[in-house]
Amino acid sequence: MAETSVQVDVRTLKWDLLPNNEHLKISTADCLILGAGTLGCAVARSLLSWGVRNITFVDKGNVSTSNPVRQSLFTFQDSIDVKPKAKAAADNLKLICPGVKTSGHQFTIPMPGHTEDCSMDQTVEDVERISQLIEKHDVIFLMLDSRESRWLPTVIAAAKKKMVLNAALSFDSYLVMRHGIYMDQNPTQSEQPFEDFPCPIGMKSLDGRKLGCYFCTDIIAPGDSTKNRPLDQQCTVTRPGVSQIAGALAAEMAVSLIIHQRGVAAPAFYVSNQNVNNLGIEKLDPSHLGIVPHSIRGFVSSYEQFSPATEKYSNCVACSDFVIKQYRELGMKFLFEALNNPKYLEEVAQVPHSTADVDKVTMLNDVYETDVDEEFDDWLMET
Repeated sequence: MAETSVQVDVRTLKWDLLPNNEHLKISTADCLILGAGTLGCAVARSLLSWGVRNITFVDKGNVSTSNPVRQSLFTFQDSIDVKPKAKAAADNLKLICPGVKTSGHQFTIPMPGHTEDCSMDQTVEDVERISQLIEKHDVIFLMLDSRESRWLPTVIAAAKKKMVLNAALSFDSYLVMRHGIYMDQNPTQSEQPFEDFPCPIGMKSLDGRKLGCYFCTDIIAPGDSTKNRPLDQQCTVTRPGVSQIAGALAAEMAVSLIIHQRGVAAPAFYVSNQNVNNLGIEKLDPSHLGIVPHSIRGFVSSYEQFSPATEKYSNCVACSDFVIKQYRELGMKFLFEALNNPKYLEEVAQVPHSTADVDKVTMLNDVYETDVDEEFDDWLMET
């Protein structure tokens, strides 16, 4: 009875906006939320309101007494019981909507610069688990609490051509963005470029598959961002409303992509001339819910928000051809090297450095020899 009531409400809400049973695309989408903290809880609640009924959580932590007031899927009793965050989020989501199909997985996502935290066997197991979960789901939400924790899911999702939504917070600002899709050098017929939508003077658009990922603006590989930092700098302290805003925007962007006629290839419109008024920009895209920006940057201190768009960086340490090729060809061997030595990633991606005398980097597949490489071979022989 509860599920029927909820579905009637959702379908009535979207009756005028989503003809031709578009809401079914939303309700059947499999969503994977990496990080069951403040952002992850906010995203899950918004997805539930949209009618999404397949939600999976991944988080390594347990509920603490400070969590329930900011993280909407936890109770004080969860902290007393020290429940795993992912399981508590899934259990409480079922209490809110019994019809939801949800589960929680507690494990660590391997990160560059953090290899001392776990053994080689554990790293392999965790990589396989995150890879399998990404493979099974349609939409991947990166709601994690550090830059380096987003690297591995970004690489795997890019290689598997999955829809990725990302959100990051500062004290009074936020970033919400979607990743472009990795394009093989010989694209299939379905991956051919679309004809661009017409843009008025002062506006531009980018094919959604050509958009950059979270790491495309970096010129260095991610590393351990918490090492040698005081406790107050090891976690993000934000104004309470920032996470709710960012989480809601991430869910809205995902739903817009799910029902868009071009899906992940939905064009990203942006203002190229600051003197142009962007009123009416939502009418540029014929989708039911308006435009789908590449990124949204907001500042609560000034209550401003704008939506820039950037192309994929050819030397990105996460989604470039160099990195995806190495990941596909070498698998765990490449990942072990990258996780143990972030500088290796910069060389694989052939990131140009600022010094003028740097020669063109040769691919490490031919010349790179390290102790990690030997350690991997020894481990492989034993197992």
